[in-house]
This record gives sequence, structure tokens and C-alpha cells, in this order.
Amino acid sequence: MFDELNKYEDNNHFFFESKDELAKVCNAPTNKFGVYIVYALERGKVRLVYIGESGEVNTDGIKETIVNRHQVNKENRNKIWSEQINKEGIHALDIYWFVTHSEKHLDLPSDIERVLINKYKEIYGELPRWNKK
Repeated sequence: MFDELNKYEDNNHFFFESKDELAKVCNAPTNKFGVYIVYALERGKVRLVYIGESGEVNTDGIKETIVNRHQVNKENRNKIWSEQINKEGIHALDIYWFVTHSEKHLDLPSDIERVLINKYKEIYGELPRWNKK
């Protein structure tokens, strides 16, 4: 769906289940900047539920953003995502990350996040369900 991400060779993914500690399973770099996409593995299907970015370049890296950025009610993601997994009957989250700002690419994470969200909205007519909160 997001061919724009194919040019970013520095990328990977990891799984997060409600029993996991996000800081331990997250393999995103601490000193690089980019975007991440969260997919929910639920009821035998894979659904995109969230698109995020690591913030301003030279502040928080991708891992710091995924693990420590607050989401709903100023709770950290480890707690919020664990609660959402249990509440929504999700088996696990599959989180893909892409370094968009590096020596090779100078794309601002916020610009790429906006492109991805707009493309998702064009296709589905709405934001990913966790981006609404």
C-alpha cells in the first residue's frame, strides 16, 4: 500500500503482545528518525491501526518515540497498547519502522507520516482507528 517506503533500506519490524515489555521487544534504533506503522493481528486478519513518526529530527529516535511517547490520557504506550490489545481481542501488534532521515535520505518523519496518513485516508475514507484517539 505504501510504495513510498520502499526506498528506505534501514527498516525492520517487531511483534508486541500484551504480556510483553515494549522496551525489550522494540528493535527500532534509538538514534535514528523516521516513521512506524502498527498492524493488529486479529481474528485471522491483519489491519493497519496506527501510523506514527519519531518527532522532530535530532530529538527522540524511533525507539524512544514508540516506547515512551504518551498516547491516550498521558499513559505510556506499553500500558495503552497492552490494554487495547486485550480490549479489542488482538493477538499481537506487528510494528514496522523505517528510517526516513539519515545520511542517505533527508525526508522529515512528519512529512512522510502526513503522506502515509493521507494515502490511507484516500483509500479507506477515514484515519487509521488508533490515529483518531
